[in-house]
Amino acid sequence: MRSTRSRGRAGLALVASLPLVAGALALGVPAAQADSGPHDRQALAGTKPLWATPSADRGTVAASNTVTARVYLAGQDAKGLAAYAQAVSDPKSKSYGKYLTAKQAQERFGATKAQIAKVTGWLTASGLKVTGTNKHYVTVTGDAAAAKKAFGTELHNYTKDGRTYHAPAANASVPASVDGAVLTVVGLNNAPRLARHDETLPPPSAAFVNAGPFSSYYGSKTNDSLPSAYGSHAPYAIKGYTGKQLRSVYGAKSYTGKNVTVAITDAYASPTIAKDIAEYAKRNGDKGYRKGQFSQVLPADYTHTGTGEGGCDAAGWYGEETLDIEAVHAVAPDSDIVYVAGASCQDDDLIDSLHKVVDGRLADIVSNSWGDIESNETPDVAAAYDQVFQTGAVEGIGFYFSSGDDGDNTVKHGSKQVDTPSNSQWVTSVGGTSLAVGKGDKYLWETGWGTHKATLSKDGNTWEGFPGTFTGGAGGGTSKLVQQPFYQRGVVPDALSKLNGATPMRVEPDIAAVADSSTGFLVGQTQTFPDGSQKYSEYRIGGTSLAAPVIAGIQALAQQARHGVPIGFANPGIYDRYGTSAYHDVTDHPLGKNQGLAVVRSDFANSVDAKGGVVTSLRSLGGDTSLSATVGYDNVTGVGTPADDYVTSYVPGHRR
Repeated sequence: MRSTRSRGRAGLALVASLPLVAGALALGVPAAQADSGPHDRQALAGTKPLWATPSADRGTVAASNTVTARVYLAGQDAKGLAAYAQAVSDPKSKSYGKYLTAKQAQERFGATKAQIAKVTGWLTASGLKVTGTNKHYVTVTGDAAAAKKAFGTELHNYTKDGRTYHAPAANASVPASVDGAVLTVVGLNNAPRLARHDETLPPPSAAFVNAGPFSSYYGSKTNDSLPSAYGSHAPYAIKGYTGKQLRSVYGAKSYTGKNVTVAITDAYASPTIAKDIAEYAKRNGDKGYRKGQFSQVLPADYTHTGTGEGGCDAAGWYGEETLDIEAVHAVAPDSDIVYVAGASCQDDDLIDSLHKVVDGRLADIVSNSWGDIESNETPDVAAAYDQVFQTGAVEGIGFYFSSGDDGDNTVKHGSKQVDTPSNSQWVTSVGGTSLAVGKGDKYLWETGWGTHKATLSKDGNTWEGFPGTFTGGAGGGTSKLVQQPFYQRGVVPDALSKLNGATPMRVEPDIAAVADSSTGFLVGQTQTFPDGSQKYSEYRIGGTSLAAPVIAGIQALAQQARHGVPIGFANPGIYDRYGTSAYHDVTDHPLGKNQGLAVVRSDFANSVDAKGGVVTSLRSLGGDTSLSATVGYDNVTGVGTPADDYVTSYVPGHRR
């Protein structure tokens, strides 16, 4: 499965959507299940994808076809890892906060040399060639005949989305003799796992420039000659909020994230990042970066950089990396930031980047602005992700994922579904809002992020099709795969958790922050202009790709308030604060029932300059597909957004 990141250039709302996180693993137990069949094998549940149906079957793969796979190792005590990850994260547990070092976690839960030897011996004896081994997985290659012998199932060709891929005809299995050492196998289906090596990164992506006019704060500039909406003239959108404004409305106070490290994972690495983030800080009043405050961990090589089938559009990720770093630094100016790049946007490479963070205990907080839709989720990949998240939890590392930018996904993908990996019970899913910051950096209100666009008519008298078409909104909703985690019980209403049936399921998001690109963040980045020049410029940006690093920055402040003690997996503590003054309880109508809100946007038609004309539109706020921000927990903003008391609620002895 591949991470998807569509950049809505009209508003640059970065889609935060990608891989998976599993439902069959209620506590992250390995997918291996006992099989009483004649060959005494253990089935690896979920390794046959849902799209491999009889009607899509196009026959057996030729025995000589090449297969490449990763066999993930379960470690010594997968059930114990999940149980300890919960206990160490739950404020009500006696084990709360008793984190392990990376070395201790490996010694207690990681795979042993004997297990690795047993797995590699079985794979080699099956006729597969072992091409790589580490403490997390064994990579193999060989023909389909050897794969059948190793995993106990034929590979068939199946049609999917107009293309043909191979996949197991039945769930893969492993011999009982490996004694539970295998967590799962990934790669027996190849949609769309194409490998290309020795690629170089492309130059910065095409420029985007905001047209203006702008408000300096919400409501500061209006144009009475434009048509009214919702009983008044809507103000122009702000140029882009900065760190000073976000710190003020989300309760930063004097905390700066000192002695806390935030990791950011994305694919690829912007070649101009160091210069861009330094220039942005200088221009926008942020504290300059001290020596060594920002660092990068990069792969030796990059793959899938193109834009075709299986490609990741490498240049499109530069803006994502830039946004994430600048947002974290703006909110937590003294925190250290380490950028850990994936070699591509494929699951294998993103999992590798997460492994680097956990294995080296590189950070306390990990911000991730990528994902995919849940229908693309496969439990084999989910198991691999969850194992990383659980290991991070026992080390006191928290993972934060954006919830998505397409609302309930019906408009873009045709069916209601959540995004992944933010659906994992082991990560903090971050939803989004439209934010109004007033004069003096005062918090005015937030709505759930869900925007509709109506363009100004040619005669300038009306907003055509008011309120217009849906352009983006925070992801959220009820998972069809992941059961309700313990921390959501008693907080998430049954109307949401049981939306798909009698069994309570995971609902996302957990918490939220500003995301709407029309009330978004100012970002600075080197871009490629139509004349071929590459230069630094600034523009407003949004998406839950903004909300995730903002929350990560706020968590850095909270950890500092906690005297530096890691927060770790944050969800139990986040829900423990539900209903207190720690949160803004966000609704879609903060000014009263049926009182609509909107801003006016002016955008260059060609995205760069006025040569192609300017498009003026009204962006109505607070209308997120079938999702809605309501009083209490909701499926757009979770428990709410950080309020003035959120950060200080982490001070030891603080009474909520």
